[in-house]
Amino acid sequence: MDALELALLFDYYGGMLTDKQRDCFDMRYNQDLSLGEIGEIMGVSRQAVNDNLTRTEALLRRMEENIGCVKRDMLTRRAVQEILDAATVLDASSDPAVFATAQRIRAAAHLLEE
Repeated sequence: MDALELALLFDYYGGMLTDKQRDCFDMRYNQDLSLGEIGEIMGVSRQAVNDNLTRTEALLRRMEENIGCVKRDMLTRRAVQEILDAATVLDASSDPAVFATAQRIRAAAHLLEE
């Protein structure tokens, strides 16, 4: 799993982690600290940091498998883009009713983005 996916999982499920898991994950993936640097800050060995991160990453993956927030968010983003692309095609119509409908579609899609 790449760092971006892990960051998304952390954004959704980080609040369910322990403080220690959250801090360790944050230092590794958001602050880009090495395992040794994290170990020094936390007062533990490099191996303990590695074990903590391995367990935390596995936990985040299990949460996603069970809850699926990131998957749903990604699907929604793709669907919104498809809707906006279709509205752009309708914008080319010379029919004022079709153009107005395209504007309503675009407005609704932007609401989904928020």
